Amino acid sequence: MLWFGFGYSGFGQLGPGEGFTLNLPEPVQLKGANVEKKRIVRAVPSWSYTAVVTDEGSLLLSGCVGGSPQQVICFPSLGCCDVLPSEKYLIILRKERAECWDVLHLDCKGTVPEPMWKMEFSDLYDTAFPLVAKGYVLSEPPFFRELPPTLQAQKMALGNEHAVLLTSDGKVLTWGSGRHGQLGHGDVEDVSEPRVVEALHGLTVREVASGGWHTVSISESGDLYCWGWNESGQLGLPSKALQEERPFSREDPTECDEDEDDDLIGIQSFPALIDLPQETEAAKVSCGSRHTATVTRKYGQLGHGDTKNLDQPKRVEFFYQGKFCVKDVTCGHWNTYVMCLPEAK
Repeated sequence: MLWFGFGYSGFGQLGPGEGFTLNLPEPVQLKGANVEKKRIVRAVPSWSYTAVVTDEGSLLLSGCVGGSPQQVICFPSLGCCDVLPSEKYLIILRKERAECWDVLHLDCKGTVPEPMWKMEFSDLYDTAFPLVAKGYVLSEPPFFRELPPTLQAQKMALGNEHAVLLTSDGKVLTWGSGRHGQLGHGDVEDVSEPRVVEALHGLTVREVASGGWHTVSISESGDLYCWGWNESGQLGLPSKALQEERPFSREDPTECDEDEDDDLIGIQSFPALIDLPQETEAAKVSCGSRHTATVTRKYGQLGHGDTKNLDQPKRVEFFYQGKFCVKDVTCGHWNTYVMCLPEAK
């Protein structure tokens, strides 16, 4: 199992000394006592640091931790199963409980802190974190919220101001702030309780993800649907902001095509079907603050070697040319981690 990272690394979140920005994927290297030979199972970035979980439950934090950048702190054999990081708080899922650490007050020696909040689990559950028994955890107070058991929640993703939930029968529900269309209900109104995204009626959805202010889902047949804020082209739809950055191609730059301008999208308030390159089908998806990465069913196709914004899906040639089979992808605010296998020979 191989892990690669790329994107913004100004605090050392992709590894100390890796440079301000990695435009192309670089292997993730574990550095710390007793963990260099361990296998990474999760890499979850926050804005200024990344939390890495190994197969035997160790936890590594790389980046700005305890108020200092370029740090690598190791908590070996912690029994960590998953994490939900934010700039102030780190939620850690252990075998029988979830607990919250204060990121700003962690020391560099790897001393396990006294949790500022914890929740014991008496019931077994088979859902994906941050879902837990009877509800879900979040990286801000009160750290836990209940969900109605009738929802039959299976997966969940948290944006900056909204939440998206996938039920066991393939329905999508959203709630929270809707000011950028990220709820998918056809408007920009806020919703206080989980509401079914009616535009996806008739589809069985298998994956969901949320960015800062946008949402993505994958249907059972591999179709990719995106909605919400499109300021940086993160939906894969023509972006007005990016169009304004491009130089005029017309002979007369004062000419204005109103029909063309109407096709540019700043906010998409209901799910839009996205065309992927080479007519591929989506298998996994993850969202950053203003970008989206998708793994296809043929090859994992998510750095393009530059810093340009894109409003159309583009294959990351590094993995295709290297014959890697990408299995999963995790986006941070402005960076991306990819888990893959070398192609079988």
